[in-house]
Amino acid sequence: MSQSPAPDQRIPVIVGVGEIVDRPKEIAEGLEPLDLLEQALRRAETDSGAKLLGDIGSLDIVNFLSWRYRDPEKQLADRLGIAPAHACFGPVGGESPIRYLHEAAQRIARGECHVAAVCGAEAQSTATKAGRAGLALPWTPFAHDVEEPKRSAAFQKPMAVKLGVFRPITVYPLYEAATSAHWGQTPREALAESGQLWSTYSSVASQNPNAWLKKTFTSDEITTPSPDNRLIAWPYTKLMVANPTVNMGGAILMTSLAKARAAGIAKEKLIYPWGGASAEEPRDYLIRDQFFESHPQNAVLKAAMDLVEGDGQKFDAIELYSCFPCVPKMARRTLGLGPDVQPTVTGGLTFFGAPLNTYMTHAACAMVRKLRGGGNLGLLYGQGGFVTKHHALVLSRQAPKEPLSQDTSVQAEADRHRGKVPDFVTEAKGKGTVESFTVIYGGKGDVEHGVVMMRTADNARALARVPAGDTSTLKHLQNMDRTPVGSTGDIVTADDGVLEWRVG
Repeated sequence: MSQSPAPDQRIPVIVGVGEIVDRPKEIAEGLEPLDLLEQALRRAETDSGAKLLGDIGSLDIVNFLSWRYRDPEKQLADRLGIAPAHACFGPVGGESPIRYLHEAAQRIARGECHVAAVCGAEAQSTATKAGRAGLALPWTPFAHDVEEPKRSAAFQKPMAVKLGVFRPITVYPLYEAATSAHWGQTPREALAESGQLWSTYSSVASQNPNAWLKKTFTSDEITTPSPDNRLIAWPYTKLMVANPTVNMGGAILMTSLAKARAAGIAKEKLIYPWGGASAEEPRDYLIRDQFFESHPQNAVLKAAMDLVEGDGQKFDAIELYSCFPCVPKMARRTLGLGPDVQPTVTGGLTFFGAPLNTYMTHAACAMVRKLRGGGNLGLLYGQGGFVTKHHALVLSRQAPKEPLSQDTSVQAEADRHRGKVPDFVTEAKGKGTVESFTVIYGGKGDVEHGVVMMRTADNARALARVPAGDTSTLKHLQNMDRTPVGSTGDIVTADDGVLEWRVG
């Protein structure tokens, strides 16, 4: 039995969005993250057409890494002259802006506040240039005593770290190879799909006034290695990975419908959160059951589709997280969408830019503008870690028929599909079968080494190195017309005790 609609003071609506892109002529003139946050919020308030910042009762700041502050949420609140009951500077994760938006909407639905703000900013471009120039920036002093958040290597096995497969750029290719093999694609076909998808992202970025790189690239330009587009980790080139060296701020203001009406905000400004879902994989990617699909991603996207009659084609606009091509390729299949999908309203983390954890804040801004301009239903899908944390949120120009659910987790559904996880070993001999692989490149385009994730004769999982000098095995791994996934080779133990894999 459906519930009756919520009263207006319990219906959350997005009323304002604001973005800022900072391209200083001089390094020292660059704005620090707190400045970008404040300006983005003031722009969101201007966009709403009402005075709202003073009434913020819920403030979430997406974690930033380009500068370190002590209690940035309190410093921002002080700048705005407010004391929100909820003020949070959250953990690292590319899905976190969507989660914060969802949680803010739930706070409004519970009656805990009437105005909420979600914002994020990075000034990595300026910080990097200043570091290279040995320039001290006139910013809020860097808080050296504040602990840096744990990332990547902290959650991975020592062998993954030793072989270099502990960073996003070297782990996502493992999903790339496994998924394309599972879908029956040759590596050439998989690369062509990635290139076409990324070309579409670049086309959207070229039309987004807030994008860092406003240029449309062809599929071949994106996938073909060159001095300006070097291979980083097979099969990903520089133009296929996220670009974090940007200066950007984004903010979203949300109120109750009653507050929006009382403030005189125009009806055509209002965008309604309908709901969404979240789920996670284990942070140590080597204790996942397989790499050709993500059970949490599937569960989250299917829950979002359930809000629109179970049909991914009902969405008039979507934003599929785009740190690396395998992610939207997996997502569009789960949504039942074809290779000609329009996967973004923003431009993607390569071309729009990747202000680390806060890209989806900008995607939410872009989606609000898109829905205001036409179309009814929008899907925001964010992801963090190594296909680890997933969150989706459905937005609409129309009010939801039922109150916003307070239960967002679909973890049980994701876990229900989880298969047996193989034991991980660092000693093995005999034959090894390729589960997935990548080849890691140096800064000058030279091969450092290959890495094979393999299954041993007794079905344990292991990581093995392929030395740069083993050209026949590397040639086998990089065959564009036949995937090496599923092929069998010899396991040997190198002098340093590390397993190596050689084509049979």
